[in-house]
Amino acid sequence: MQEGAAERIPLDLLDAGAVRKRARLVAAGGVIVAAAFGGVVGLLGGRLPGLITAAVVLVPLLLLAWSESRRRVWLQGSTVSVRAFGIRSVDLHHADQLDLLITDVRGTRTVGLFMQAGGKAINLALAIYAGTGGRELGVFPLRRLADTLAGSGDARGLVYSELLVAQLRAEARGEAAADRPLYRLGSLAPGGRLAQKLHPDAVSRFVTTLDS
Repeated sequence: MQEGAAERIPLDLLDAGAVRKRARLVAAGGVIVAAAFGGVVGLLGGRLPGLITAAVVLVPLLLLAWSESRRRVWLQGSTVSVRAFGIRSVDLHHADQLDLLITDVRGTRTVGLFMQAGGKAINLALAIYAGTGGRELGVFPLRRLADTLAGSGDARGLVYSELLVAQLRAEARGEAAADRPLYRLGSLAPGGRLAQKLHPDAVSRFVTTLDS
């Protein structure tokens, strides 16, 4: 089957409604921040400088909100693509870099698969956790992603494929989110950092400890 004819598998962790809600929050926050900065500059320098400052702060945040509302991620063949302003794609079978990236924002941790090829990079969110619960990528997308990584013929791809298969097995056994591999790996990352990559050797050692 040719790449163009391959089935497109959505890889969005959040549904469209949640994405739009988050985009509205970003836009609303942008208006508040822009008004605050513009107000301060306006008091000190006059109305026109205040309006210019507000616009300079607001426009990038509105663009960010707009791109967030448009963001979609999918797998087609061996290629992961993300759409925001444009479309960025990475072929997992030719990836130069594969890493597990943990981001921590106000106690909410996101476990992502960071991939890079040909100067293009994508961070694919696999799960997001707060406390002992959270949201994880669905069974079918995870299964297809695991199959694609296994087919890359790369040792890193095989490790991450085994990790995703272990995640699926844990879910099938009905294990709580806090007992599943992605949550446990996310918990290994030290706190206090916005984003950090787990060392590949640490991920490999962790995968070898998982039940088959």
